[in-house]
Amino acid sequence: MGTSVQVMPLSGAYGEGPLCYLLAVDGFRFLLDCGWTDHCDPALLQPLARVAPTIDAVLLSHPDMMHLGALPYAIKHLGLSAPVYATEPVFRLGLLTMYDYFLSRWQVADFDLFSLDDIDAAFQNVVRLKYSQNHLLNDKGEGIVIAPHVSGHLLGGTVWKITKDGEDVVYAVDFNHRKERHLNGTTLGSFIRPAVLITDAYNALNNQVYKRQQDQDFIDSMVKVLSSGGSVLLPADTAGRVLELLLIMEQYWAQRHLVYPIYFLTNVSTSTVDFVKSFLEWMSDSISKSFEHTRDNAFLLRHVSLIINKEELEKLGDAPKVVLASMSSLEVGFSHDIFVEMANEAKNLVLFTEKGQFGTLARMLQVDPPPKAVKVTMSKRVPLVGDELKAYEEEQERIKKEEVLKASISKEKELKASHESNAKVSDPMVVDASSSRKSSNAGSHVGGNVDILIDGFVSPVTSIAPMFPFFENTADWDDFGEVINPDDYMMKQDEMDNNMMLGAGDGMDGKLDESSARLLLDSAPSKVISNEMTVQVKCSLAYMDFEGRSDGRSVKSVIAHVAPLKLVLVHGSAEATEHLKMHCAKNSDLHVYAPQIEEMIDVTSDLCAYKVQLSEKLMSNVISKKLGEHEIAWVDSGVGKVDEKLTLLPPSSTPAAHKSVLVGDLKLADFKQFLANKGLQVEFAGGALRCGEYITVRKIGDSNQKGSTGSQQIVVEGPLCEDYYKIRELLYSQFFLL
Repeated sequence: MGTSVQVMPLSGAYGEGPLCYLLAVDGFRFLLDCGWTDHCDPALLQPLARVAPTIDAVLLSHPDMMHLGALPYAIKHLGLSAPVYATEPVFRLGLLTMYDYFLSRWQVADFDLFSLDDIDAAFQNVVRLKYSQNHLLNDKGEGIVIAPHVSGHLLGGTVWKITKDGEDVVYAVDFNHRKERHLNGTTLGSFIRPAVLITDAYNALNNQVYKRQQDQDFIDSMVKVLSSGGSVLLPADTAGRVLELLLIMEQYWAQRHLVYPIYFLTNVSTSTVDFVKSFLEWMSDSISKSFEHTRDNAFLLRHVSLIINKEELEKLGDAPKVVLASMSSLEVGFSHDIFVEMANEAKNLVLFTEKGQFGTLARMLQVDPPPKAVKVTMSKRVPLVGDELKAYEEEQERIKKEEVLKASISKEKELKASHESNAKVSDPMVVDASSSRKSSNAGSHVGGNVDILIDGFVSPVTSIAPMFPFFENTADWDDFGEVINPDDYMMKQDEMDNNMMLGAGDGMDGKLDESSARLLLDSAPSKVISNEMTVQVKCSLAYMDFEGRSDGRSVKSVIAHVAPLKLVLVHGSAEATEHLKMHCAKNSDLHVYAPQIEEMIDVTSDLCAYKVQLSEKLMSNVISKKLGEHEIAWVDSGVGKVDEKLTLLPPSSTPAAHKSVLVGDLKLADFKQFLANKGLQVEFAGGALRCGEYITVRKIGDSNQKGSTGSQQIVVEGPLCEDYYKIRELLYSQFFLL
């Protein structure tokens, strides 16, 4: 049997919900992403709650809410304690995304599902990997190798490859094959015949327009509104696709010499761009090369202002401007408030660049035709005053007194318990009443005086000594002196709060933006007031696809190229999922699966693979030959059991001679150059290599059977002449003979 593989969606199957999947590889349980919607409904996480304590490792693919939004909640409430793996940008930008979301929620509600401390705790122990870095798991996951590869969707976005016993399981959701301004295209096409491919059907029904034309239309639509005196709102994510939008506008504003102000408004906008500036090696080749030659950082934005509150916008009044504000769902955040302010003016434009999450205000406005009026809730946090403030302070004082009383009672009980066992034996201040009476009954003068002196001071046996508590210093010592506890020298929490250093994980030297830090440090009692209102939607609404995912045609082409043995489809509408499933089943020999939520499917490979060990006796007679960085050899052996383990042993009889085997992979273009260097006349003709006047070298076989040994052969055609034998000899020299 091959490596055992099971897949079960916990969310994001036959629908566009957040991505979260369980993958079991030989009993080792991976959690693939841990997403949540902007509604943060705990009911969506019930399937995750049932398996969270059993998870062995978490793999995060992208730094947005739909891929990692539930991580802090799952760790705090659901018992998720497995190590988390991600690339450096997913770690950094994902952390900022969660900060921005929490602050947006906290400003308009008493949000208690998780806190900033919970976010820090969730990201503190993230293991960060580089692209193509093979990471070998230990203990229960021994023998499993995980490696992140480029997805092309978001900065640091990952296609995960999980390898066990030579079989690959590839998790590739939200990939993009097209190269963009700040990102290279996905490397998914370099994978050949994995055992299992898990991918999404999100864009299976969509086809994209040419990117240059799309960018042109995007800028033209904004300039038209701005030139008419209106403003443009782009609801955006915190640190994902908004980066591509910033570069597009930065480029066109410079080319057209536009002067309309552009604002990037989130709670962490300055921190986001600061971190992005340091991630050039994760970006496209063009950005890296430009920096190498000119030292010009693409994210030194000259036409975009980074702001973290609405004060700058209020100074402009109704002046034309472009605002990119979080959140893209319009449920919370600055985008929600700005939409309410802009919606009443027909001259303004709300331009959506991604499909809104199901059930959100953004999705509601994207229907055709859009609604003429929508109900919204406007909320804000205000300080307590008057009677409310007085009642709050009295309640806090009462709670404080109760806590002090409870602490005092608890400490007293602990002291009594610690002295109760040795009060009579070791404490000279405790007098045994019975012995005192015996002494006085003896008629001793001294005893009588003693009886008088202690009368009234005889304590119960359970009482503690009438003296100040004394705690002996029991410090440990070694050859170098007293053994210290490093925790005693750590920075105190109040000092950390004042500095607002967010030390999530080693080397996390970033901090919250100044305004956000001030907001959290403000300890004045406050409350949230809400007001429901109906907004008349008079502004223009538009949608342009800048989500950065491969379209349906490209997804089908990539799947056909990768040619997995088994295909698992997730995350897409029911219609899109069924469409892609039918297409793949009809046009290839793939085994296609599309499981429902909490439906466990077995996608174990049909290959017969066994683990065997090589005996020392066999290996002592093997002669290896060097091939690049590896050594190869031909082995004839028999199979037996040694210590109940399958073992390759020396053959019982002399094996027959085997045919010669040529090992290597020759490209005709390389062979053409090799022959030309030898002084032969060569040229390509009809996909074959024409050598001289009579000899032809060509590859034959099914080029679609990728990864199959011997699927293509190189043949030399022509009459038996001197050139024929010479070219054949040169061809053989390009291979390794076994």
